[in-house]
Amino acid sequence: MAAAAEEPEGRRGRGPRPGPAPGSPAGRAVGEGSPGGGGGRRVFSPAGEFREFSRRQLRDMERLFRQYDAGKDGFIDLMELKLMMEKLGAPQTHLGLKNMIKEVDEDLDSKLSFREFLLIFRKAAAGELQEDSGLHALARLSEIDVSTEGVKGAKNFFEAKAQAINEASRFEEEIRAEQEEKKKQAEELKQRKAAFKELQSTFTQ
Repeated sequence: MAAAAEEPEGRRGRGPRPGPAPGSPAGRAVGEGSPGGGGGRRVFSPAGEFREFSRRQLRDMERLFRQYDAGKDGFIDLMELKLMMEKLGAPQTHLGLKNMIKEVDEDLDSKLSFREFLLIFRKAAAGELQEDSGLHALARLSEIDVSTEGVKGAKNFFEAKAQAINEASRFEEEIRAEQEEKKKQAEELKQRKAAFKELQSTFTQ
């Protein structure tokens, strides 16, 4: 029996069909190998790895990724990225598109996996993208707010988180104070009613 033909390097380890799209019930499979190639597949948890973003932000990023993954293969290739940037109102040259992919293309397959797509927003949130770059335009025009917490890097991120916690604590303290005040007013009203009844009973005797 003749030996099976060797798979092209870009398809090794992937099987005959594309894996599940990001966010599928089967799990989030990322069609990428380790940095430097290899073509293997691994599963990652966006919420576990990209903890600086809320679940809502991750869902918005996933929705955007799947919208422009026209081939439904779990990747955004150069032509799909070209269409995406045109739709966002920031068309790029062929070289510009290649440079956009290159900046986050960890496995060097010349296309964006969902994880690499998320790296764009991580870099944007950390202020690591040049303002005139295509990736900066993508993050800015995608209408996904990655600065909800005032994220300008890890330091500011945690400072913003601490501030949010303090504000939440103050809010809870105000609620408790309001509840205590209402409880006090109710007790005073109860005492006044009891005193009034006692006074009434005095006159009726």
